[in-house]
Amino acid sequence: MASEKSTEGGPVTQVGEGQEAEEAATPPVLTVGAPRVGEVLADRYELAEHINDDAAGRQVWQGVDVVLRRPVAVVLRYPGGDSAQEMLQAAVTASRVIHPNLAGVYDAIDEETRAYVVREWIDGEALRELVVEEPLDAERATSIAHAVASAVAAVHATGMVHGNVHPGTVMVADDGRVVLADARATEGDTPDTDVRAIGGILYFALTGHWPHTEVGPSSLPDAVRDGSGAIAAPRMVRAGVPAYLDDLTMDLLDERLALPSADVLAAELDRLDVAADEPFIVDAGPLRFSATEDGLPEQPPATRRKLIIGVASLLVIATVGLLLGISVLADRGDSDNGATPGPGAAATATSDPTGQATAPAAPKAVPLSRDQVRIVDPDGDRRELGDAALMVDGKRDTAWESDSYKNLPFGDKSGMGVLIKLPEPTDVSSVQVNLSATGASAAVFTGEGDTGSTRAGDRKIIADYKNRIGEPIENHEATTLTFQGFLPDQKHQYLLIWFTKLPTTSEGKLRLEIQEITVQARG
Repeated sequence: MASEKSTEGGPVTQVGEGQEAEEAATPPVLTVGAPRVGEVLADRYELAEHINDDAAGRQVWQGVDVVLRRPVAVVLRYPGGDSAQEMLQAAVTASRVIHPNLAGVYDAIDEETRAYVVREWIDGEALRELVVEEPLDAERATSIAHAVASAVAAVHATGMVHGNVHPGTVMVADDGRVVLADARATEGDTPDTDVRAIGGILYFALTGHWPHTEVGPSSLPDAVRDGSGAIAAPRMVRAGVPAYLDDLTMDLLDERLALPSADVLAAELDRLDVAADEPFIVDAGPLRFSATEDGLPEQPPATRRKLIIGVASLLVIATVGLLLGISVLADRGDSDNGATPGPGAAATATSDPTGQATAPAAPKAVPLSRDQVRIVDPDGDRRELGDAALMVDGKRDTAWESDSYKNLPFGDKSGMGVLIKLPEPTDVSSVQVNLSATGASAAVFTGEGDTGSTRAGDRKIIADYKNRIGEPIENHEATTLTFQGFLPDQKHQYLLIWFTKLPTTSEGKLRLEIQEITVQARG
């Protein structure tokens, strides 16, 4: 969500600006029957303070979850019902992605007369407020853009689009954490929409101007433009912007250039966090607009971007080169001591017949059917093997359930698992598991084949599946577990999700309930 900090001078920002700020008409703010301080919603969320009203007429409150005793933000919309479905669906979608740079979504409730979303409370301010006094320095702008790109990459890894990357939805917490909130993808949004918006975040952080024209009472200052409407480069707006950051920002905003994927951009921004200290960075002087024969702005020779190659090819080549180096070292280590290769993830690029690099395709969900999943339970009494199909039926309101156990981590067992057989060897990018409760510990392993659904077969699975992907997730504080770290071009057909600690359900029982499993493959 956007900033929730208030000051003596009044609210500092609004929630959900982004696309909604561009709408010509906004619903009126409710004045009759409005919520009041101390009111408890859904017998759980107590309203403490009205913070502000957003650009779409929704009320933003600070509240308290009286069950978990933690602060929350409550965004109320009047009325509920059909007109609130877009807001509620966006919240449900966002709740499925867990990432340190994404605001957590806790609840979404429709009461017909009103609807509300309960989200993580952020002590801090939105980027749009942070830049009010003066633009940010290059180091901080790069760091914020890196965090946003990492959050967007996590969203894209699930096959979803954020659709609302905007200075009003990028929060900077008092402790320095950068959080992206208020996902609101529409039918026309694509992964490229998000990546180009990250270029807008960089531009805004460096200049205090927004390069994507907005209308409405909460619109941001428009970018400085020349007579043809082309935006001025950051270095033309203010002094001190490094040439490499100026070029990257303008490349991301240039619709003529191929865009990198969000994860590749995040890797490049991570590298640029320290680029200002590197001796090979040359200050090439300010960029100036001058008309060329085709009417496009011409750049000075020292900083002219090669339109045929584009920034995507440069970033992808750097990332793939790093990946190959890591892979060679890991393989060398394997030959020495038999160790499992370290986890890693990177995007790959393809080339068209002209040799031009193109950005990698977005991940795609791998269809899973009931005969492709089964329970692995080497230490159990074999009573919990049924209903595995509920994990891949596409419904979050159904779930496979284990028995209830009396003690952690998993009763008297070493654990339980789910074996997935993909239709064919697949270049997997991520595995996501939706649970009904928090506190689980799990890891993902790969192996070859299925030795059969018997106790002996399950024990052989545990013995043979030693190639762990990424790091294990321990005592996870959310209900969605996302496993990444699959190396590109290493195809897998069999995956084992192995749970070693039970969550505690809302009834206080120790039980594993798996609502849905999603496997994403690289496009």
